[in-house]
Amino acid sequence: MASSPISQKQLLDQDAVMAWIFLAPALLLMGIFIVWPIGYLFYLSFTQGSFTRSGVYGVGLNNYVRLFLSPDFWQVLFNTTYFTVATVIPSLIIPVGLAVLLNRTFALRDILRTAYFIPSITSLVAVGLGWRWLFQFNGPVNGLLSHIGLDPIPWLSSTIWAMPVLILLSIWKQLGFNLVVFLAGLQAIPQTRYEAAELDGANPWQQFWYITLPGLQPTIVFATVTTAIFTLRSFEQVYVITGGGPLNSTNVLVYYIYDQAFAQFDFGYAAAAATILLAIALILVYIQLKLFGED
Repeated sequence: MASSPISQKQLLDQDAVMAWIFLAPALLLMGIFIVWPIGYLFYLSFTQGSFTRSGVYGVGLNNYVRLFLSPDFWQVLFNTTYFTVATVIPSLIIPVGLAVLLNRTFALRDILRTAYFIPSITSLVAVGLGWRWLFQFNGPVNGLLSHIGLDPIPWLSSTIWAMPVLILLSIWKQLGFNLVVFLAGLQAIPQTRYEAAELDGANPWQQFWYITLPGLQPTIVFATVTTAIFTLRSFEQVYVITGGGPLNSTNVLVYYIYDQAFAQFDFGYAAAAATILLAIALILVYIQLKLFGED
């Protein structure tokens, strides 16, 4: 009987060893493709020069000082905040409404589900080229405005209208993914709750407010985090449609980092900006999990 605890401990040790063996490939890949690049990025943010070790020299906090003293960076930060907020909120509200409608049984339901999901699997570069054609001054959108008696709008050359074009594209691109996520969340809500609410005389709005939204809370957290990350890392639509213009009005952080690194070859400064972007993403995720996550 005295040897039983020892054998049990040995068994637990063997399980731990097997667990580490199975986890090793995933941990190795995470270390190579996530941990090491983040560490190297952090290191580069304190240096100046080229990618080669001989061409890199330390500059301390100089890159961060330059960053926070740059008017361009603050404009880019404002653009990113505007772009993110204006994209995330509609990208959550619209799919929730569509998911509630498409969760019911009616004709053409499957066709509509597929149609709404198609944008999320299309190439963002190809979509961006099509979007640029739609919103050029002599394009179909202005043609429609002229047809109904409105003056054409210089969408892509206006500091006011260029950003809404990018926001509209991003909402359209993210809508299908979030719709599928919310449809899955609705399937997890027991139907008996709605049946009990109907017996108590609850109308559809009350059922949505007191049953659907609370039941979707974990799904909303997931959709908010993924949409915010998708929006913060937006690059292709800016690169293809506006190139950060006009007058820097659509320049967001990822495009700014790309421009500083691969157009200006200021790798240390770009790394500092990328570190700030990483910090912003982590802070947003933390705040969203604290505000909307389950205890």
